[in-house]
Amino acid sequence: MEENIQNFSVSDEEASKRLDLFLTGKIEGITRSGIKKLFNEERVLVNRRPARAGYRIRPGDGVTVTVPAPKPFKLQPEAMPLDILYEDDDIMVVNKGAGMAVHPGAGRTGGTLVNAVISHTKDISILGGESRPGIVHRLDRDTTGVLVIAKTDLSYVGLSKQFREHTTERKYVALVWGSFVDNEGKIDIPIGRDITHRKKISPRTRKGRPACTNYSVLRSYPQMTLLELTPETGRTHQLRAHLAAINHPVVGDQVYGRKKVAPGLPKVLDQALKKVGRQLLHAGKLGFIHPREETYMEFTAEPPPDMSGILRLLQDLYGRTPP
Repeated sequence: MEENIQNFSVSDEEASKRLDLFLTGKIEGITRSGIKKLFNEERVLVNRRPARAGYRIRPGDGVTVTVPAPKPFKLQPEAMPLDILYEDDDIMVVNKGAGMAVHPGAGRTGGTLVNAVISHTKDISILGGESRPGIVHRLDRDTTGVLVIAKTDLSYVGLSKQFREHTTERKYVALVWGSFVDNEGKIDIPIGRDITHRKKISPRTRKGRPACTNYSVLRSYPQMTLLELTPETGRTHQLRAHLAAINHPVVGDQVYGRKKVAPGLPKVLDQALKKVGRQLLHAGKLGFIHPREETYMEFTAEPPPDMSGILRLLQDLYGRTPP
């Protein structure tokens, strides 16, 4: 693969921005550190001259960026247990466990769901790229639940279209901090890369994208609520960022949640939550049209033992409190 040379012209509306921030919104699939490396290697030119990251762009400036060809990457199969809910010649549906990233990235080359899938089967669509074959949607590393994988190009195209057009049926359950006045509602808040914490998604962004999450209360407990979540859009970290934005972060969320367990919890519950050490968010249901058979299919999975153990403990402590 050859170097990718991209040219941009600065408009009046974009003038006065820092050059590095201007490029952040222009170059697909590159991180902030990757952009910094481009400057260090003098791969960013303004009007044919090497430019600094802090340069304030002007109307009519011509920006040329040379993105180096990616280093060769060989995805390795790894024999790891897979909880397969369904499989045929076109698709595979799995119940992803906690602590497993969906595909390699950000310095991670192994131990992912993709590594396990290509060990299980050689029939997998490569349209998603060599590091994420068959992947049409994702769950965060510590989010559990139902995920579908495309084994053929036909299924990849068909499923990708459904996720892109938001015609799939998705339901999540989450244990969150705090109590709700209303038993159901909608979080309609645009989100994007946070202006300060670049690894986070939040409403504090320069380029927010529409995002909508519906919620309903399943159970109420002192200091916590069990929610069912139905996303209308599929933004990165959408559910976690939305719940944090309304001051009801997911219990155990190390990025968007509280740094410490809330005071006043029973000691046994406090210790149990610390032991879990991850966000209690689970993709419990996924429905879609089979790309070849053109019939509706729906798959469900119960929360894993660590999350269901916390829910049983809450029930033992407080009873089955209705919303």
